[in-house]
Amino acid sequence: MSGLAYSIPIAILMGLAALLAFLWALRSGQYEDMDGASQRILNEDDKPKA
Repeated sequence: MSGLAYSIPIAILMGLAALLAFLWALRSGQYEDMDGASQRILNEDDKPKA
């Protein structure tokens, strides 16, 4: 029973930390250009060496 006294608050704190990290990523613009990354991987910028 004493294990729950430690693990429940730790789980709540970890959940809040994950929520804050998600909100920070959302506000800093991490999710604004979702199509750009999928198109960028298809473009070959490297020129083959002759």
